Amino acid sequence: MSFKKEDEMSYRHDKTAVIQEARVFNQSSISPRRCRILLTKILYLLYTGEKFSQQEATDLFFGATKLFQNKDAGLRQMVYLAIKELAPCAQDVIMVTASIMKDMQPNTEVVYRPNAIRALMRVIDPSMVQGIERYLKSAIVDRNPSVSCAALVSSYHLFVESRDVVKRWGNEVQEAINMRPAVTQNTSSFSGFGGLHSGITLRFGGGGSDSASHAVEQTNVPSMSYLMQYHALGLLYLMRQNDRIAVTKMVQQLGQPRQGVVLRNPYALCMLVRYTARIAEEDPNMRASLIQLLEGWLRHKSDMVNYEAARALCTMPGVPAEPQTKAISVLQMFLSSPRSVLKFAAVRTLAELAQLRPAAVQSCNVDMESLITDSNRGVATYAIATLLKTGNESSVDRLIKQISGFMSDISDEFKVIVVDAIRSLSFKFPSKQAAMLGFLAGILRDEGGYEFKRCVVEAIFAMARYVRGCKEAALSHLCEFIEDCEFTKLNVRILHLLGAEGPRMPEPHKYIRFIYNRVILENAIVRAAAVNSLAKFGAYNEHLTARIRVLLRRCLEDVDDEVRDRATYALHTLEPPSMPVITLDDTPNLQVLEQSLQSYVDSMATSAPFDYESVPRALDGPETESGPASDPLLPTGGAPGTAGAMMGVEGGTGGVMAGIGGEGAGLSAANTMGAEASGLDAYADHATELASIAEFASYGKLLTTSPVNAPVQLTESETEYIVTAYKHVFAEHIVLQYNVTNTLAEIVLEDVVVVVGGLMEAGLEEEFILPIPCLSSATPSGKVYVSIRRDPSLPFPLATLTNTLRFVSKEVDPSSGEPEPEGYQDEYQTEELDVGVADFLQPVELDFAMTWDTLPASASETFALTALESLDASCSTLVELLGMQALGGTDVPANPSVHTMMLAGLLACPGGLETVLARVRMMHQPSEGVTMELSVRAPSDEACLFILSAIA
Repeated sequence: MSFKKEDEMSYRHDKTAVIQEARVFNQSSISPRRCRILLTKILYLLYTGEKFSQQEATDLFFGATKLFQNKDAGLRQMVYLAIKELAPCAQDVIMVTASIMKDMQPNTEVVYRPNAIRALMRVIDPSMVQGIERYLKSAIVDRNPSVSCAALVSSYHLFVESRDVVKRWGNEVQEAINMRPAVTQNTSSFSGFGGLHSGITLRFGGGGSDSASHAVEQTNVPSMSYLMQYHALGLLYLMRQNDRIAVTKMVQQLGQPRQGVVLRNPYALCMLVRYTARIAEEDPNMRASLIQLLEGWLRHKSDMVNYEAARALCTMPGVPAEPQTKAISVLQMFLSSPRSVLKFAAVRTLAELAQLRPAAVQSCNVDMESLITDSNRGVATYAIATLLKTGNESSVDRLIKQISGFMSDISDEFKVIVVDAIRSLSFKFPSKQAAMLGFLAGILRDEGGYEFKRCVVEAIFAMARYVRGCKEAALSHLCEFIEDCEFTKLNVRILHLLGAEGPRMPEPHKYIRFIYNRVILENAIVRAAAVNSLAKFGAYNEHLTARIRVLLRRCLEDVDDEVRDRATYALHTLEPPSMPVITLDDTPNLQVLEQSLQSYVDSMATSAPFDYESVPRALDGPETESGPASDPLLPTGGAPGTAGAMMGVEGGTGGVMAGIGGEGAGLSAANTMGAEASGLDAYADHATELASIAEFASYGKLLTTSPVNAPVQLTESETEYIVTAYKHVFAEHIVLQYNVTNTLAEIVLEDVVVVVGGLMEAGLEEEFILPIPCLSSATPSGKVYVSIRRDPSLPFPLATLTNTLRFVSKEVDPSSGEPEPEGYQDEYQTEELDVGVADFLQPVELDFAMTWDTLPASASETFALTALESLDASCSTLVELLGMQALGGTDVPANPSVHTMMLAGLLACPGGLETVLARVRMMHQPSEGVTMELSVRAPSDEACLFILSAIA
């Protein structure tokens, strides 16, 4: 259309008006232009989320099908588009199949065939695929690219529900990859995919009766004419993805073309590069030959193929230095490209590589210096972040000054990248801490979302903890920040840090004002955290105790009961108690306590105080667990003993029935000693090794080590640095042992430590790190120990810990074999390390029936394990999660529908090893999965609930 009218081209119409206007489809004289505009309105409503009822969609669908007889090509194409979008919500759409298939015939005009193929896939039933198989197979090998692409894309959709049928089309899909398209007048329509090279010379058979004996040479065919190669390659991989050998063979054949099989489409080549990189990562035996393929694609004439190959070589672990250097050279050329997309892609990849190998990226620093002032702020941000990781100490001040100039112009996503780079730089150049801390404090006062502010706060936390000499300045900046912080979570975290570190500062009194302001000005959650922080100042510093008591007494009149309760508890810990404090050993029967308090409130005539001592204790209550371990699991509501335990299965968890046994308060000495002896045999080697280290001599007996037989793999075995871990649990400490191996003979690592993150959230505190002095080719392996103190108030901490390998890297002089005198601080991020329930338990063999009745505390909970399909899978999963020993062969179910498993273990409590037992009653129903009742008995309620938390 060479003109438009605003009233006709405005699509913001009401659905009812459009449905009324659709009566035009039933008129005898059809106006193609008016119908096209109406179909556009319908599509606009669908694309903007408008919902049509099933009857409305059906009426519109069949109204549009009446336009099939019109000869207008544009209208026919709009009809197919409307059919595709209305088919999912209309009824009886299969009735239009015959009309669509008329336009799929080979003798039909080419303009209709692709639209008909795509529309047919939306209306047919999967059972009809075999009936149209020959049409689709012939369309796949059609020499018109648009027809072939339509058939291949439709095959993607059919593969989900007709996998076996589509797999039979492998020969046709392979032929589509090898096929040379016919050159038609609309070939140039593919040039709209943007900036791709042309000028490819092809030879193929011409049309007509003498096509077999004549060859026509055609030049200037756009590479996007081979778009069907892209779709065909993806479909072929989908068919073979479960066959590693077939995929490898496909990559080798297409990567080393012979007999004219050439991938000419850049999209297809990019996809092939990704398949090649994936196989090279998964199969070390094929890596060398596949890296050569990737290196060859660095010289391809398409920029996107060059970049994809360079990115694969830069991000793949274990790539030799020479190919990676060539890839970096390609990315360096892109840095000077006039196209922003190439600059952004190159600098982002170099920024990722700089995290692992900053020395390799230093050759690009000159080019990235010019990108700091780039108009694209994304490019400038990544350039700054890379320069911060690869630059020297003298450039820090200049880079930070340049960053400050455009921080307000970039989004929070890019601000986080800059903050992460500053955080890493603070560990590399500690002498520049003042400039970097000032920069972080400055941007903390700027506008930004929660994720950005959290990232800045975490960076200041890390500097306060690991950079010597900046803790006091960091706490001061955080105090100023909470004066105007709108995020509750950040306020609570900062208050916790101030309470932990503030009392130990030279002038602790200057932080109290900022903390008490939170009690006056903030919401209840922040006020409660502030009360806890104030209490720590009074507990750790006796000179401030009296002043803190005054502030805490003011909190006793707070409107929130949580704040009042915390203030009351804190006052009792800071002065002689005026009323009895409830301890875990003196827990009242909560149901009786509630009834007694309610009765006392209702009868206000008496002036006598409430008699707390008259409330019976939980030890006086009846047991909730009754019945032998051999009782079968009954269905919900089947028996009185299990009806309560089975409630809440629909939601995945039931109520915790925490009963305290009144009889048999302890194990016999013989049973306890035998259980401990049998459980510690597997840990003898670790215990001997740790006992020989002077720093751990005062920790006492090693309680558990997890895992026992093989360490946790924190890195891949093919990486430059291999890191594995053990978790050793003592009565008051957890010792993390990291086994580190340096596989690079040309690099020497000195002062190797592991920085552990995520301790504060779990209530853990790092005490010290025993580093590895040196890792070289002579001594490539060593052990780093991190000592962590367990909080007595949290006897069983659970955490997900981040681990960062930090060291001084020095290159070895090839001539002398000695490391260079100057090195640089570097770090290497590993996988996370989980501290779970199984880490505090060790399996033990004992008499289940005799021990069960002697344990005083018990708890029970019901779970619906919908993800597990059998009792066998449930048993193996539970043994792994709990880390306990299955007794009497109960880990192998004898009945596929009902089973009871008995477990025993030794729990590493602050007072030593304690025996815990678990009884698992399981019932499997094919329609509902596995329903499980887990009953635990232990010496304390905390231990019982801790075992239950492994499932919840």
